[in-house]
Amino acid sequence: MPTLTKLYSMKEAALHNTPDDCWIVVDGKIYDVTAYLDDHPGGADVLLAVTGMDGTDEFEDAGHSKDAKALMKDYFIGELDLDEAPDMPEMEVFRKEQDKDFASKLVDYAVQYWAIPVAAAGISAVVAILYARRK
Repeated sequence: MPTLTKLYSMKEAALHNTPDDCWIVVDGKIYDVTAYLDDHPGGADVLLAVTGMDGTDEFEDAGHSKDAKALMKDYFIGELDLDEAPDMPEMEVFRKEQDKDFASKLVDYAVQYWAIPVAAAGISAVVAILYARRK
């Protein structure tokens, strides 16, 4: 049965980036390591370098022992919300000036797209002539 943990966004984890409030993300889990800064064998600077960020690569590169990984459970506070939608800029809607009457719009489209109906008529005429010659 899954355990329920608090979900945090990466944006929220990024706010905790000081020596007095230090969160790190490792493998999608969030740890509050503020109380552990002084006890960390590699020094506080190592943790502060990835505070408020995803430190998974740095954690794996350091080659932590099983004991170190077990110790992490004491500082676990939640998980990273992977379903968080990325910030997308709002779309601005611009409305073109509307033509006043339908007839002028129809004439504009006819002038602009004249090649398509002419090509269709030409191809149809060629196919009809070739079909008539075959019989």
